[in-house]
Amino acid sequence: MSVVEDTRRVMQDFLAPELRAISARLDALEKRYEGLDRKIDEVDRRAKKRHDEVMSALRQVIDLNSIQQRLARLESKEATHQ
Repeated sequence: MSVVEDTRRVMQDFLAPELRAISARLDALEKRYEGLDRKIDEVDRRAKKRHDEVMSALRQVIDLNSIQQRLARLESKEATHQ
C-alpha cells in the first residue's frame, strides 16, 4: 500500500467514526441548551411580569401617599381658617 492509501484508511477507520461521535455529542448538547434557553426565557418572562406588578403596586402606594399628603394639607388649611 502507498502512504496515501494508508492515510486514507486511517482517516476512514479512525477519524470518521470519531467525527460522527463528536457530531452526535454536539447535537445532544445543542438540544440541551435549546431546552435551557426556553427555561431561561420563561424565567425572564415571569421576572418581567413580577417586576411590572411590583412597579404598579409602588405607583399605587406613591399615588396614595400623594393623596394623603394633599388631604393633610387641605385639612391643615381648613383647621387654620376656622
